[in-house]
Amino acid sequence: MSDGDESLAAQDRDKRFGPLGTALVIIPTYNEAENILAILGRVREAVPEAHVLVADDNSPDGTGKLADEFAASDEQVHVLHRKGKEGLGAAYLAGFRWGLERDYGVLIEMDADGSHQPEELPRLLTALGGADLVLGSRWVPGGRAVNWPKYREFISRGGSTYSRLMLDVPIRDVTGGFRAFRRATLEGLGLGEVASQGYCFQVDLARRAVKAGYHVVEVPITFVERVHGDSKMSRDIVVEALWRVTVWGVQGRLGRIAGRGESTADGDGTAAKG
Repeated sequence: MSDGDESLAAQDRDKRFGPLGTALVIIPTYNEAENILAILGRVREAVPEAHVLVADDNSPDGTGKLADEFAASDEQVHVLHRKGKEGLGAAYLAGFRWGLERDYGVLIEMDADGSHQPEELPRLLTALGGADLVLGSRWVPGGRAVNWPKYREFISRGGSTYSRLMLDVPIRDVTGGFRAFRRATLEGLGLGEVASQGYCFQVDLARRAVKAGYHVVEVPITFVERVHGDSKMSRDIVVEALWRVTVWGVQGRLGRIAGRGESTADGDGTAAKG
């Protein structure tokens, strides 16, 4: 290929996928047979230039098989079959590794149950042009949750508020799972050190991004309660999140106190020598 042809190919690639590269929408699934085909169709229509990866945890209801059938007729849809149910965090980490190994430029987290509306994906991708990480937020002006039980909203709002204050992160919806990452952002987050799951996994990635100095932007979304299937939220997930956030917060405060103590000691020492 000549230099001119390579230049034209690069321009065509940017036109199709944007200057950040091809986007990969990662959808973790476990028993989402009632939802998976509809959500795949909506994603493909909303962002036809993007690719999709279904990360299925060996769903006993046949979700993985349905995804395979869809992928067989669409070369931009892929399926990652995992051995069993290991949690949301593990599924996303596997999806991130899969996407990074294949040079995708943007990696997106999205639920399979319809609570994250694919039609809002272009908004996240547009915002990513001026950010390192974009969070779809229920709790910023313009964002909302529809048909959600009051106790779920209380847990989500309370969890985000507690995490924001405890970890000192300027994010209103810390636990949300509708997110778009630049490739370089994920590569800089130390994913090999992430062991958290569920809500806590989302909090962990957000705090790591802020701590690393990445530019994090929240855009409003409308979160819709699932119509089919059961929520994966459990008491264990909430307890893990509360415990880990508390530990991270205490460690951060102790680290800052120790840092100030060392700085004071250094200053005293310098003054004494003078």
